[in-house]
Order: sequence, then C-alpha cells, then structure tokens
Amino acid sequence: MTSTSLTLESFGADLRAVVVGANGGIGAALVSALAASPRVARVYATARPAAWTSEPGSQHKVTRCQMDVTDEQSIVELAARCRQDGPLDIVLVATGVLHDSADLQPEKSWKSLDGEALAHSFKVNAIGPALVAKHFMALLTSQRKSVFAVLSARVGSIEDNRLGGWHAYRASKAALNMLMRTCSIELARRNANAICVSLHPGTVDTALSRPFQTNVPAGKLFPPALAASQLLAVIDHLDANASGGFYAWDGERIPF
Repeated sequence: MTSTSLTLESFGADLRAVVVGANGGIGAALVSALAASPRVARVYATARPAAWTSEPGSQHKVTRCQMDVTDEQSIVELAARCRQDGPLDIVLVATGVLHDSADLQPEKSWKSLDGEALAHSFKVNAIGPALVAKHFMALLTSQRKSVFAVLSARVGSIEDNRLGGWHAYRASKAALNMLMRTCSIELARRNANAICVSLHPGTVDTALSRPFQTNVPAGKLFPPALAASQLLAVIDHLDANASGGFYAWDGERIPF
C-alpha cells in the first residue's frame, strides 16, 4: 500500500479522534491532517502542560488538552472528559523519547547502559502508552470500526535487530509492541469492531531523528505532513484481522 490520500472511508462520519503528543512533529501533523478531513468532527490534541505555548482551548475542530503520559492521573482526567462527550473512533499515541539531553543518548555499547536512562525510556515509550490504553481503549466505539494505534519504531523489532546498539530505545519499543499485542487480544473479546496496532512512521524530519539523519537514503526522510498522511492511510486500510500487528508507514507488516 503506497497511497497517501487521506479519505478515512473505512470509518464512519463525524469521527472523534484523540492525538496524544500533539506538540511533537508527527503528533502536530496528525492533528492537522485529521482536522482537515471532512469526516472528522472533533480532535482532542493532548500534550504536557509545559508543551503548550498558549492556554489549552478549542479552535475549529481541535480541542487542545493537557495530559502527560507519565502522569496517570492526567490520563484519567482526560479520559473522563472524553467519555462525557461520547465514544471515540481513533486514538493515536505519538509520544516517544530517544534522546532529550546530554544524559539521555542512544547507547552504542552495553558499557553505556544506565539504570535511570533505561527507566526513563520505558516510562515514556512503553509504560505511558500502556496507561493511555488502560483508560482509553474502553472509550472506542463498538458500533463501527475504531482504532487505537501507537507510534513504535522498526528498531523495536527483535527479529529485525542486526546492528545492535540503542539498547534502551529498542527494548522500550519492543516492550510497547508486546503491550499492544497483549491489549489487542483482550480488546477483540470486548469490542469486535476495534483494532489495536503499533505503527512505524519511517524516518521523519523531527527533533527526535535530526541527529541521526546522515545515512538516511534519498527519499526516505519524510516531512511530518507526509508521515501523518501515510500513517492515517495505513489505519484506513486496516481491518479487524490486522489487530495486534506492527505495521510500517507503507502498510508492510513488521515482525516482532
């Protein structure tokens, strides 16, 4: 699947979506793409309180909300707000950390492993999205197709790991994939119309990938807007049989 046209035809009308991590490059692009779709009625765009440059509020179809995936109480509060407004059709978790300071950089050797850095990577990349799933999966509509998707990374594939390195990022994304796979099994029992997947966006021109773009092949460094369109096209093409899988930006199924 290579089409990037955004139709969301496999979903119903008047869609309600949540984008977690809406302040990031991919998250912001997902919000813009969803808001531009005539099928979408409301987008809840969430970010940590400090990430918003102005007070949260509503504009056009977008409601900006405060939520921190490392703070479960903030997840509980936003879930309660969304529950009052009605069922959700799409939940996209676009948070993640690879590096954020001189103290958190991808490891090149096991000699660089640090307990605090490992714990931080797991907290943001795996535990946070799992807690979002805990409180938001039950809000997915059961009346028509709905999707809960998290942004993972190909380097989180155990089978595909032939280079080594990046221990914390790889391991936390592998853990995320297993958490989503496990959640998908329970979700299938509770909601036959719901889909839960992990997504690999490719290498996107954001702050996360910027220090590591030197060797990216020509044509494989995606602008955030293109990445968002590709990811939404992927979920548009998924059906219930795809739930629990790990998919790349072009629809390819990636081994765990």
